[in-house]
Amino acid sequence: MLKGKVAIVTGSTSGIGLGIVRELARAGADLVLNGFGDVGEIEAIRRGIERDHDVRAVYDGADMSKGEAVRGLIAATVEKFGRLDILVNNAGIQFTAPVEEFPAAKWDAILSINLSAAFHGIAAAVPQMRKQRWGRIVNIASTHGLVASTHKAAYVAAKHGLVGLTKVVGLETAGSGVTCNAVCPGWVRTPLVEKQIGDIAAQRGISQKEASEELLAEKQPSLQFASPEQLGGTVAFLCSGAADQITGTTISVDGGWTAR
Repeated sequence: MLKGKVAIVTGSTSGIGLGIVRELARAGADLVLNGFGDVGEIEAIRRGIERDHDVRAVYDGADMSKGEAVRGLIAATVEKFGRLDILVNNAGIQFTAPVEEFPAAKWDAILSINLSAAFHGIAAAVPQMRKQRWGRIVNIASTHGLVASTHKAAYVAAKHGLVGLTKVVGLETAGSGVTCNAVCPGWVRTPLVEKQIGDIAAQRGISQKEASEELLAEKQPSLQFASPEQLGGTVAFLCSGAADQITGTTISVDGGWTAR
């Protein structure tokens, strides 16, 4: 479906981003991976994707907290592959605290990586996509782009901003062959969520299983985690011909969280 297309997925060395990379590779796209982690592990992931899916995969360690580095990632991809078809803005960080205790440096970092990085990537990618008359921009937002939770001021603000940015870019590129949409995951079993489960278990003196059930019961009516592979499948759908007229909107993958 995506043979000959080139995709960048930011924050793709683990978790949701890696799930997206693998699904796009399964559909035939060449990939640019990005993110932090052990150099050897990242290289093993890159080689595995090439071997398993017969696509090209490269790694770029651009720092998503720096706008010029994000724009450089786009330019380097176009220079290397001669095109850019899909941009998935997935990189993100989290920190929780009551608003009056929220460190200003954490606020700045979260907005920089979760929101500003997407702006810089989109601004640099849109001219190339317009020239090709085809492009897919997918922003990985969150249920927290649609609703709020306590102690997550920066994350909720950034993800709401990402949904707003998605709408603007969808309008500005409408009819050009380029689409821009946001995917809003609920609880997904990633290393970040595993840590939250561990923290709950430790604080309450309960098992990991009980802690995960408690986490889900509070928000996610399905009482099941979404998987990185399911998020990857959603992104792949948005890159398909069936989604040509889907733009400027959000798709929730949240087990009913935002239906309440």
